[in-house]
Amino acid sequence: MEDRRKNRRLELSGEIIIKEIGGNKYETVEIKITDCSRDGVGFSTPTQLTIGANYEANLTIWTKEVLHVFIQIVRATKADDKNFHYGGLFIGMPEDMKMRIDVYETVKDATDNMENN
Repeated sequence: MEDRRKNRRLELSGEIIIKEIGGNKYETVEIKITDCSRDGVGFSTPTQLTIGANYEANLTIWTKEVLHVFIQIVRATKADDKNFHYGGLFIGMPEDMKMRIDVYETVKDATDNMENN
């Protein structure tokens, strides 16, 4: 199958913040990020989320810096008995944050090439 993704996917760690719009109560849930690009993120969690809903998330990048982002859920599948897998698009992500993800992709490519040679 041909990979038609515009950007390479990266593995990171993070958490998602589940909160009603306008509400003060929230729940923080760990997520397992399976892939991430400058446009969006794929992740798994045991918590059921709503397609089309917007969520806050904290993504920990390779420098251990935490990026606070907003994600709109665009797809969901049941991964197994305990987990759901979601795909989300970043909403309003500043260009400097996108560049951090691009830099990580470049560094990872160079490291992978050095290991393979």
